[in-house]
Amino acid sequence: MDYDKSKGSTLVSLNAHRAARRHTAVNQVEAYWEGLRRNRLVPSRADVDPRGLSGSLEHAFVLERIAPGLARFRVAGMHLSDLMGLEVRGMPVSAIFTPDARAQLAKALEAAFTEPATIRLALMGEDGVGRPTLEGEMVILPLRSDGGEITRALGCVVMEGQIGRQPRRLMIRDVEHKTLIGYGESGSSAPSPATTEDQASTGFAEPEAPYAPRPRSGSRPRLSSERPHLRLIHSRD
Repeated sequence: MDYDKSKGSTLVSLNAHRAARRHTAVNQVEAYWEGLRRNRLVPSRADVDPRGLSGSLEHAFVLERIAPGLARFRVAGMHLSDLMGLEVRGMPVSAIFTPDARAQLAKALEAAFTEPATIRLALMGEDGVGRPTLEGEMVILPLRSDGGEITRALGCVVMEGQIGRQPRRLMIRDVEHKTLIGYGESGSSAPSPATTEDQASTGFAEPEAPYAPRPRSGSRPRLSSERPHLRLIHSRD
């Protein structure tokens, strides 16, 4: 939308408005993930609550790493199904990309899971007859599994334009790679002391109290500084 700047018009570019709308869901998912991190390297999959993504669930997805450079959709919103013309849950992520883009995608996925890193992809749909212009972006944000390993990812994809008469596979125009190395333990992707494997798998549950076994008969006497927490009072009345 063009206008004469000399007349002081306050009209907003239609293209800029569309771009801002396209980025809203992606930015919301990224902000939600950042909020879950707190002082950790990455959040846990158990921390993710769909209610926190209510404005972008249609575009959100969860990935599972299945091999180096490969991941599949564990959960996916309807936007991807509309794009591909079928349910994508359980499919490898590479299935929604063109063959030429898959090597670049594999490198990005491996960085997300192993460094770890956040990935933002600038995308466009396949062109050709019956395939109008389709542009958008995808973000991939690493998560810990219930076992404490970084084998899950929260993501979001938004494509702007008409899908057309045929399913649309995606091409990668650009990759933005942001490493998380150094955020937690220095030079390591291991969890910080506040994020142990047990804590990563408990979700919203409180950590269990440590187990302290009772001393067996014949063990060393209790030191004067070792005060019991409970005292038994016996009454004969």
